[in-house]
Amino acid sequence: MLLLSIDTSIRGCSVAVHNDTGLLAAYDLFTDKSSSAMLTTLMRDSVAHAGFQLTDVDAIVVAKGPGSYTGLRVGVSTAKGLCYALDKPLIAINTLQAMALQLVPFFPGHLFCPMIDARRMEVYAAVLDDSNAFVQETQAVILTENSFEAPLANNRVVFFGDGAAKCKPLFGQHANAVFPETDIKPSARTVGQLGTIAFRNSQFEDVASFEPYYLKDFMSPAPRKASTLVQ
Repeated sequence: MLLLSIDTSIRGCSVAVHNDTGLLAAYDLFTDKSSSAMLTTLMRDSVAHAGFQLTDVDAIVVAKGPGSYTGLRVGVSTAKGLCYALDKPLIAINTLQAMALQLVPFFPGHLFCPMIDARRMEVYAAVLDDSNAFVQETQAVILTENSFEAPLANNRVVFFGDGAAKCKPLFGQHANAVFPETDIKPSARTVGQLGTIAFRNSQFEDVASFEPYYLKDFMSPAPRKASTLVQ
């Protein structure tokens, strides 16, 4: 088994290569450069540095979202293009579930709430347990003091991701709320980990019909009114 994984859920991009033994190569680029500009280079380099060619890959794994509308479109379009070109299957992984997997080893017995900023006081969030199973499904949440009242009532909950800072003024003093100092970003490393499980279980997507998990409609800025010349 050889898998190439892609995550473009937020700014920048992340690429990883896994086989049966684990992680072989990975690149994480979190800069202002667009995903499309660097993604092809990172994919080529990661596979080559692992000692393979793209034709050796058995499946393409992509973070399906939620996340940046533009970023997800770039990642999914690239993954689908590779699947068509190489005649390989497509595996799609929830971005938040892959984020939670990064922290599970460090907080046994906790719940995990990965968050991606969705502008204003809204975040994309989910709650997972320490087996990486969903306790609360992925949703767009408008943050209030009571947003996560139920899981916080009887559990220690780890809040992280680029949307978590919005929570601190609301319930950061709650006895069961945990905010790690480490900055956790989506990564193809854990997307690929979950991808290996999906591959073994033959959990493949229909390449033709698959779309990113946007979670909510894209809202484009309102067009500016043309100025009127006064004679």
